[in-house]
Amino acid sequence: MHGLGNDFLVIDAREQPVAPGAARIRELAHRRTGVGFDQLLILERAPDAAVHAAYRVFNADGAEVEQCGNGVRCLARLVANAADLNDAEVVLQGPTTRVVARLEPGNLVTVSMGEPDFAPAALPFEAGETADRYRLDLGDESVEVGAVSMGNPHVVLACEDIDRAPVDTLGAKISGHPRFPRKTNVEFMQITGRQRLKLRVFERGVGETQACGSGACGAVAVGRRWGSLDDTVEVALPGGTLCVKWPGPGHTLWLTGPAEEVFRGHIDL
Repeated sequence: MHGLGNDFLVIDAREQPVAPGAARIRELAHRRTGVGFDQLLILERAPDAAVHAAYRVFNADGAEVEQCGNGVRCLARLVANAADLNDAEVVLQGPTTRVVARLEPGNLVTVSMGEPDFAPAALPFEAGETADRYRLDLGDESVEVGAVSMGNPHVVLACEDIDRAPVDTLGAKISGHPRFPRKTNVEFMQITGRQRLKLRVFERGVGETQACGSGACGAVAVGRRWGSLDDTVEVALPGGTLCVKWPGPGHTLWLTGPAEEVFRGHIDL
């Protein structure tokens, strides 16, 4: 499945539990000798009656991570279609967040991503106190960033020209910076209006992807904290456009975008 080109291998393990190791995940993620994907998503049995299914997320490098905005939309569509829940809400339990999803017209899915958490410890991020902006020393240069957790860590940089942003090189430096003990996702954001921005994302353990749902959420949250964006924002990524709505502190953030199934198959793990 994929959401705007951010692609996933989805394993439905609700009836037959699976636990592929990091090396096996890296083999499967390889785009020439494996299946090829940005993230592996594993559906598991629901922890209680209020939840339709649980899920886990693994990056292409085999590391387990906390959340995936594009991925959870795909999982919601898969669960809804299998259980004929197209007119009802789907509730999924992730490693850090319980997500409510609604299927929308036009193959879109809206998901609740929780309230953005700007506390450095939530990412985690080594910083003395919560601030709107932080200065990161990269040795030969320093950059000013915003930081937020959407259940997973995000660092946001403002750019004047997104097409010329050094996403691969600078993204790798920031993602692996020692002040982020679990590494971080890095968003390069060009604000083009109070209701629109352009975004490119370096995902930890993957590299630049065509789209990143939680990254879009993190960018809008930081932009809102900076006072630069309204509460509903179109986020244009290389793979397409997402819509993010966040009224502000005390409210959950909502993400809307497509979720596409590409093919089904069987594989030995």
